[in-house]
Amino acid sequence: MPNRNSFAARKCSKRALASVAATAIILSGITAGTTLVESRAPALAQDASSSPTMLGQTATRNQLTPTFADVVDRVKPAVVAVRVDVETTSSADDRLSSRELDQLPPQLRELLRRFGQSRQPQVGIALGSGFFISSDGYVVTNNHVVEHSRTVQVTTDDGRTLDARVIGTDPKTDLALLKVTEGGNYPYVPLAKVTPRVGDWVVAIGNPFGLGGTVTAGIISARGRDIGESQYDDFLQVDAPINKGNSGGPTFNLSGEVVGVNTAIYSPSGGSIGLGFAIPSDTVHSVVAQLEKDGKVTRGYLGVQIQPLSKDLAEGLGLATEKGALFGNAQEGSPAAAAGLRAGDVITAVNGEPIADARELSRKVAAFKPGSMVELTYLHGGKQQTASITLGIQPEEKSAQAETLPEHGPQLGLGLAPAASIPGAGNKGVVVVDVDASGAAAARGIEVGDVILEVAGHAVSSPADVKAGLTRAQNEGKKIVLLRIKNQQGTRFVPLGLGTVG
Repeated sequence: MPNRNSFAARKCSKRALASVAATAIILSGITAGTTLVESRAPALAQDASSSPTMLGQTATRNQLTPTFADVVDRVKPAVVAVRVDVETTSSADDRLSSRELDQLPPQLRELLRRFGQSRQPQVGIALGSGFFISSDGYVVTNNHVVEHSRTVQVTTDDGRTLDARVIGTDPKTDLALLKVTEGGNYPYVPLAKVTPRVGDWVVAIGNPFGLGGTVTAGIISARGRDIGESQYDDFLQVDAPINKGNSGGPTFNLSGEVVGVNTAIYSPSGGSIGLGFAIPSDTVHSVVAQLEKDGKVTRGYLGVQIQPLSKDLAEGLGLATEKGALFGNAQEGSPAAAAGLRAGDVITAVNGEPIADARELSRKVAAFKPGSMVELTYLHGGKQQTASITLGIQPEEKSAQAETLPEHGPQLGLGLAPAASIPGAGNKGVVVVDVDASGAAAARGIEVGDVILEVAGHAVSSPADVKAGLTRAQNEGKKIVLLRIKNQQGTRFVPLGLGTVG
């Protein structure tokens, strides 16, 4: 999996894929039929002529060259350009960076805040792509294409411009469902029911830079990509060129089925370098079905904070494998708390299907509707147990996500005080009051104000308890000790190499 920090620093944001400009949309005027049917993958036509081909002579298309033209002819009428009038704001912040503002005299900064930074609504234009999924005019696109929209229009392949309304959006998967307001019998395309294989040919059609009806081709480069957008990342990676304005457009297999919805690119320059990411069709199918019915998506909810199992965490827990999701904490009154799961348990399977990591657990649980009964398999103290849990409704607030921790040094470098001795810190645990910037704790992201609740599975209430826990783990021959830490972002486990506590 790519390093999240370097990836996030260089990749093009999803919002940037929706080309924002005041330019007119340039659309192809190709006229096509009004209905689409599923068909077989195109076969290479054979030249009926038996005459030999001269060496060095360019072969005819029908003899040797494969073509995507047949599948494009079938599906292109269902692809639309999406134009959105969006409300934006402008201010002095847009013209001066925060660093530049900080360098101004205090009086001038205050004047800018009071008079120069009043945000005035302005109307901008966002361009994206989409496609019909039904004959009565439902259109799939990206959430980031239509968010903050005032009006939405789609332009069809034969040049008609139709008003549309937003039926529902799902920011967590970046999908949106539109419905054109004008009745009609629209050409549409089916969603693929089979996940493509790495190496399969695909064709992307969309509206890059306002150039509607643009066709590009490539292969599926990888599956299951996590690019750090949300806990539900499960992207197809494609090398068919996609650019700004392709957002929300379809990627097809050679049978004319939509295998993915283009949503992001990896690019240091903002243009295509052959690293695009599409939401897979199975995700699109489940999300769109809920958007059509309810206008929103509700997901199953365990009520747990989880984090990936690293090598250090697995070693600290005495596990021989890094497979599974480490349970950090259960929210009060949540299904997981009612089922008796406890911090330090490792969830390894859902309904008998193995869990590779925390991300996969999030996706599997979210795929169930609230009220569904699921069976969790988990390790408690190294022993396998099961629990039947009725999933709740996921709260609207974003779930806490575990951070990726760097390697550490030999010294912890912590100053500690009992939580009970610090006003507002509560009565449980030990508060971090000082962190050595060169120590192992700082390298692992521990900060002043964090509260250490447990050391190696034992509750602590004083600095002496912390030191005793470290000594006990060292005497047991452990190289890694797990600290359970709480802060404003939630509760998590942090693996540290054994050392001294200052």
